Amino acid sequence: MSTPTRTAPFQGRKLAEVVSELTDEIRELYVADEVPWVVGYSGGKDSTAILQLVWLALKGLPAAQRTKPVHVISTDTLVENPIVASWVTQSLETMSDAATKQDLPIQPHRLTPVVKDTFWVNLIGRGYPAPRPKFRWCTERLKIRPSNKFIRNVVKRHGEAILVLGIRKAESQARAKAMAKHEKRRVRDRLSPNGNLPNSLVYSPVEDWTNDEVWMFLMQQANPWGHNNKDLLTMYQGASSDGECPLVVDNTTPSCGDSRFGCWTCTLVEQDKSMSAMISNDDEKLWMQPLLELRNRLDVPDDKPLRDFRRMNGQVQLFGDRVIHGPYTQEARADWLKQLLEAQNHVRTNAPAHVQNIELITMEELHEIRRIWVFDKHEVEDILPGLYEGITGEKFPGRPVDAHLALEADNMAILKQVCDGDELHYSTLRELLAVERNYRKMGRRAGLYDNLSKAIKKGYYKDAQDALEFQLENLGIEPSTGNSTDASEKTTNAPA
Repeated sequence: MSTPTRTAPFQGRKLAEVVSELTDEIRELYVADEVPWVVGYSGGKDSTAILQLVWLALKGLPAAQRTKPVHVISTDTLVENPIVASWVTQSLETMSDAATKQDLPIQPHRLTPVVKDTFWVNLIGRGYPAPRPKFRWCTERLKIRPSNKFIRNVVKRHGEAILVLGIRKAESQARAKAMAKHEKRRVRDRLSPNGNLPNSLVYSPVEDWTNDEVWMFLMQQANPWGHNNKDLLTMYQGASSDGECPLVVDNTTPSCGDSRFGCWTCTLVEQDKSMSAMISNDDEKLWMQPLLELRNRLDVPDDKPLRDFRRMNGQVQLFGDRVIHGPYTQEARADWLKQLLEAQNHVRTNAPAHVQNIELITMEELHEIRRIWVFDKHEVEDILPGLYEGITGEKFPGRPVDAHLALEADNMAILKQVCDGDELHYSTLRELLAVERNYRKMGRRAGLYDNLSKAIKKGYYKDAQDALEFQLENLGIEPSTGNSTDASEKTTNAPA
């Protein structure tokens, strides 16, 4: 892929001259108004470079002019590569201390998705299948919402915000084209409108720099908050098989040789080359092997055996004469949780001290998953506490839910036995009992019969083939030969 044409700021000039000119520009923009700044920081080379430039510029201002806040936001998806997550967390802590000591208005913020939006709550709790290009449910929930919420709050308080981003034209032709489009609409020198967030402007100080120029700056200019840039370079080199290809720490930056650096659970690429390279390049990182193996199992080519033939709402939906599969089954979701907790045990036993207390899944997420299983999906067996205790050896710290269930665990076991292995029959009876239990103490039971009817319709079929034949008959479609319950890969993976 060819590199977009650009004006090289370093051409024929020394680093000190370019940095001096740019920090002067940053100071001029900073003191021009009272609009607060929000710097996007991922811990990667580009965001580190822009933050260093902003930091140096502010240090060059008299204290009386350092009046408006500079918010540094870093979004932790909670499934970041553990090495990078640890690096960014330490950097933010160091940054906060250094800003206080240097009397700078720089305020670091670690942002995380709300619990209902986290990766594991959606995959293990609700049963969303592993993300695919046609069902990329993760990016909006994990990355975009937390940062946009923060920026909107800044805009709400101050009326406007200026976003300082490490985007560069040299990253890709698409990026260069998008930046050129926004340049035409600049309302102030160097400030472009943000197409996604009203009342926010984008400032991209290193937009014309190349990779080499970014690295030259980072290697020759000491990090002003005390984090070692040479360690950053080492981390980049360790994430590539050839030691040269850089990490990618945001979802819009193109990868180098399909290498990327972000969520360790990502199934939007064929393989996680960065984590593979880290493990193969350094024996001390072998503790991450279970994470890589779990990620590869999530990326199973055909996950239909793991998924319900009905959609999230219980309906059977067809693509042509084939069933579109829905969420992961109860058995599959329980197995994903088991594998995740086993991987967490391995990390806590074998990882270095600085990452040994890592949470691959938080207790808040476990409580939300349990709630979804028991109350939303009517899986009243409440298997999560026992599963947790069996793998971790620790008692699950949640309250008993027996008082909220239609039948106690022993009675549910009898009911399952009576169903004689018919899982559809059992799950239908279980849901009918749960619906009735939910309405039992209501003074007005409007909606009870509708919900009972939905549960019956959901469990109306003998199996997936029976559901398919019923739908085809209603539509007057002749079934094709072969395994007609497998939906075409051209359809969406959405479970809803």
